[in-house]
Amino acid sequence: MPNMPPKTKKTIELVIEPIEEIEPESIEETFAEEDTITFKRSHFYSVLSILTFFAGILVGYVIWGTGLLSQLGIGSKTAAQAAGPVVEAPVTAEPQYTRYSVPTDDFYALGPADAPITIVEFSDYQCPFCRRWHDEVYEKLLAAYPGKIKFVYRNLPLTSIHPDAQGAAEAALCAGEQNVYWQYHDKLFSSEVLGSGVYTQYAKELNLDMTAFENCTSTEKYRAKIQADSDFALNLGVNSTPTFFINGLAVVGAQPIDVFKQIIDKELAGEIPTN
Repeated sequence: MPNMPPKTKKTIELVIEPIEEIEPESIEETFAEEDTITFKRSHFYSVLSILTFFAGILVGYVIWGTGLLSQLGIGSKTAAQAAGPVVEAPVTAEPQYTRYSVPTDDFYALGPADAPITIVEFSDYQCPFCRRWHDEVYEKLLAAYPGKIKFVYRNLPLTSIHPDAQGAAEAALCAGEQNVYWQYHDKLFSSEVLGSGVYTQYAKELNLDMTAFENCTSTEKYRAKIQADSDFALNLGVNSTPTFFINGLAVVGAQPIDVFKQIIDKELAGEIPTN
């Protein structure tokens, strides 16, 4: 799939962002006693009529103005904030889509190079949500679209919370030197425990040249490449794993297969603008 320049048409955003609740300010009103003023009844009704007239104008303005703002899409965020925290809800409006340019050259990929759908995953081998997506969605999704998906894996190890993620990413790339990248990739996602002993065990199970493999991992040969991957993702705005780009359209989190199918089906049907 050729790189597409970042152009904004429509955005699909699946991130659920909490909205801070703002406590209303406490307002104290102090009424001072003043001299009593006596109105005649006729004066009272005159004043009341004037106030009613202006109140009617104000209400009409608010109703008309609210409808106009709603049509223009203005003020929706304020309304949502007033309603409380954002929760998951069915999509009731036409989604907006933004395509991001995510290079795929020089990264390990599965599927035809000219596949109509390219999925790029930024992931972390120690991330439990990434492992869950791999277990529940990964193979089923590829099987659902035979020959139509090019799947690319890119590294985003969250080393501050996953201390073994960096080593796992390096070990996978070292295994790739001996043409078993995807087999090693799958083994890493099959394990809840990572570490140097696990990396060596998987290398032996795949009959790798252990001298070459251990030399590759011990010298941290791919550390800079993985760092460049992470820097690219962060600069693009990725802030969680897993994050996917389907032909440049972002899908954040370990979403179920139906979410991916919905986007892929629309892409194959040409229902989402390409530029």
